[in-house]
Amino acid sequence: MRPLKFLACVSVARAKSRPMNTIDPILRLEKLCVTIGRKSIIENINLNLERGEIVSLIGPNGAGKTTLVRTILGLLKPSSGRIKKRSGLRIGYMPQRLHLEKTIPLTVQRFLKMTKHSSNDDITNVLQKVGAEHTSQRPMQGVSGGELQRILLARALLRKPQLLVLDEPAQGVDISGQAELYRLISDLRDELNCAVLMVSHDLHLVMSSTDRVICMNRHICCSGHPEHVSNDPAYHELFGLEATEGLALYAHHHDHHHDQDGNVVHLKEPCSHG
Repeated sequence: MRPLKFLACVSVARAKSRPMNTIDPILRLEKLCVTIGRKSIIENINLNLERGEIVSLIGPNGAGKTTLVRTILGLLKPSSGRIKKRSGLRIGYMPQRLHLEKTIPLTVQRFLKMTKHSSNDDITNVLQKVGAEHTSQRPMQGVSGGELQRILLARALLRKPQLLVLDEPAQGVDISGQAELYRLISDLRDELNCAVLMVSHDLHLVMSSTDRVICMNRHICCSGHPEHVSNDPAYHELFGLEATEGLALYAHHHDHHHDQDGNVVHLKEPCSHG
């Protein structure tokens, strides 16, 4: 499967370049392996996640992305290796899809109320943050694809997360809606100073909204800044050379970065990466 090709516009992004505190990441994976039956699903994954960064996990179907997420969430047990989480780490999870019984009357408000310790004020607040306050009293079965993704994002925010894990957040959203959703995720990262682990199959979709890309196919094939990964031979081998033909380079202009405590440090002269 090859990623969708479209012409990328130059994007101006805030708070994308920052030094990482590698001494105390909020999440660390060490030589993580998951085997189901006799089949090896993921092999020897090493990964650190830092507060305030967006990391995108890309790869084709069957690459092990969702298995990795489920293991991080504690839904699967690793066959070997270790997961180290910062003490008390709060994780907000946005699943790839949601299956609801169509005959059960369930408003958006009631659906979000099912999240533990969520008050009406909390629900109103997160719906406003994601731009979905107008859906509050609508039935879950009647919202659009784009609205559903925002509602699921709101649900993840109710946990007041230090780490947001988003599995294919643009699933079922049209191209213009995808760009808007990724901008929202970047804004939430800035506001909450949380880490974001975002799963996708397509580098084109996440390129303007991520700090670091991990390209995997059961193991990590390559990693780094989006532009670096898009030119890596391992990426070309995995997706085919045509995968980068429609990819225009983004220019990220930064007017500040964050120190190791997450505080904003303004730069005298904005820097850019192209």
